[in-house]
Amino acid sequence: MEGGLFCRRTVVHGGIRLLGANLPGGLHMEEARLRHPEGVALLADRVMVSSVALSEGFTAQGTVSLGGAQIADQLTLDGAVLRARGTALDCARMQAGVFVFTPTEPPSGLVDLRDARAVIVHDREDAWPDTVRLQGFTYGSFHESGELQAHSVERRVAWIRRHPGYAAQPYEQLAGWYRQIGHDDDARRVLLAKQRHRRKTLGLPARLWGHLLDAAVGYGYRPWLAGLWLAALVLLGTTVFNAHSPRPTQPGQVPPFNAFVYTLDLLIPIGGLGQRTSWYWMGGAPAWLAYTLIAAGWLLTTAVLAGITRTLNRN
Repeated sequence: MEGGLFCRRTVVHGGIRLLGANLPGGLHMEEARLRHPEGVALLADRVMVSSVALSEGFTAQGTVSLGGAQIADQLTLDGAVLRARGTALDCARMQAGVFVFTPTEPPSGLVDLRDARAVIVHDREDAWPDTVRLQGFTYGSFHESGELQAHSVERRVAWIRRHPGYAAQPYEQLAGWYRQIGHDDDARRVLLAKQRHRRKTLGLPARLWGHLLDAAVGYGYRPWLAGLWLAALVLLGTTVFNAHSPRPTQPGQVPPFNAFVYTLDLLIPIGGLGQRTSWYWMGGAPAWLAYTLIAAGWLLTTAVLAGITRTLNRN
């Protein structure tokens, strides 16, 4: 058609088929009602259209399929009602300028956005169903409502978790958007959530190592945690070693004992402060603490290096 297709306030039983249609004037279905509960209510795969308006009370009982659609301007589902037993909205491989997803209620079926592209996404927190397939979905920016902006990162991560299983790309895409708008801290929080989600898919040894990296340095995205652990261990060691007297390895030939420096020397994987090799313990709690601090020093150093490497590689 050289113009558009207007189906406003139209009632259709059995569905509409517009497979591969070319509609330069747009597809306008405000207040339309489509009923095909056992199948596809609107089949518009691979359409080439200026805009699609499924809004202002548009109701579909059955799947709305826009797979591979080329929408130059806007796809809007503002005020729409989507009800389906399986897939409520199929937008896989779709390309759109603006994607407005603000239906009156969450669709009863899943939303498929795999490999879709949108320049701008405008949505609302309570608009999405329990399952949203997001693998490969890319976007230029979000236009968020005030409610969504209040806790943007947490809610966006919760949105990604609606994707079935673990997928890295949705996290990377969201983190890239936060970096693009200058919110580097939010980007790191997204990537930390990605690592925690990924950890659930690993075997037991890898999960344990992941928990250690998380606690020690937040997978490299919270390096200040290592400083807190180090300060706590230094305080513990200094307090315990001050209350006990070690023995010199060579009486009269070693520097005076300093509990603080001794603790640091134990925590440094390659001791070089002269205290560790000059004093020793004859068993008991101080000796076990010394061994623990040596092990903790190696673990913290390894975790910090692994976290820095992960951050530099942006994994």
